[in-house]
Amino acid sequence: MRLVACPVALHPDGAPRRLAIATHPQIALVHAEIAPNARPENTAAQALYAIGGLETRAALLLGTSDDIVAGERWHFALCRTVPPVRAQWQNAGPDGTLQRFGWLALDDTLPDGLTAPHDRAIDWIRAAL
Repeated sequence: MRLVACPVALHPDGAPRRLAIATHPQIALVHAEIAPNARPENTAAQALYAIGGLETRAALLLGTSDDIVAGERWHFALCRTVPPVRAQWQNAGPDGTLQRFGWLALDDTLPDGLTAPHDRAIDWIRAAL
């Protein structure tokens, strides 16, 4: 089974509940494969910084789900981001690809363009919070 870490990075102002997501080239949650012997919350915080460019002050494991992608166990970690944060930003990920990011209001209707796994992951996050 493939192990995946997904940072749940909420906007530091707290209201409304907003989650950091990639907005281009596709709408997606930041996530990364967990290396052997690595802690899921550490992997989530590292992925948030490496992929999304957001620094984490603390990461706390929220829980896991085997229902996001078949053959994968997703570990969700609440990541407290370091302010200030922008409404939108860009970051070059580990592979050099430039991605754009923004905030998704968790209590609003989900945008078109989310893949089924990311839609299921956001539903999991909403239920956990």
